[in-house]
Formats: sequence, structure tokens, C-alpha cells
Amino acid sequence: VQLQASGGGLVQAGGSLRLSCAASGFIFSDYGMGWFRQAPGKEREIVAGIDLIHSTYIGDSVRGRFTISRDNAKNTAYLQMDSLKPEDTGVYYCAARRFTYSMDPMNYNYWGRGTLVTVSS
Repeated sequence: VQLQASGGGLVQAGGSLRLSCAASGFIFSDYGMGWFRQAPGKEREIVAGIDLIHSTYIGDSVRGRFTISRDNAKNTAYLQMDSLKPEDTGVYYCAARRFTYSMDPMNYNYWGRGTLVTVSS
């Protein structure tokens, strides 16, 4: 089982990034996906989630700026991040949970290594 997150980098405030999470080793279409982030000194928090029927959740702090999607044919989940702010800086992780996403990171079956997003002011 592998979840490979990519697409992070350094961007100026107001810019955009698109994160990808490529999955392998399990039936991707049977799993909900979540994107979490962790800033230095802070707990890991959910940013967005998507379930089997593509219903989505977007966290309060990023609503209207971030969009989550998935392409089951490519076994990949995406996080489109627009209008980035310095407070969006952190390591972003993707995770998979059977059937649907969860707000609680403890409920996920699989995790990928994170990708660092740095937003400069």
C-alpha cells in the first residue's frame, strides 16, 4: 500500500498550488480520502475530505479557497489550493479510510508521506 503526495512547494501569498495523492496497493474506489495539514507546533488538522460518491467536506479555514477531488480511473486524489495565505503553510498529508473520510486522523487506514507547502507573505 502506498500513498504518494506531491505538488508542494514555495508560493507567494495569493498564489495557487495543486497537490496530488497517487494511491496503489488497495482498491482506491472503495476508500474515502482526506487531506490533512500540520503546521509547526500544531496538531494535524483536516483540510478536506471526499467520499465514495464524491461528496466533499472543506474545512472552515480554507472554504472557498480549496477544492478536493478524485479520479478513480487514475487512483489519484487532488487538492486545489487557491488564494493561499501564509497561515496555510505546513506539511500536507493525504490519507485513505474505508468507505468515507473522517475528521479524526486516527480513523484512517493508510497515510502518505507529507508534502511541504510554504506560503510567503
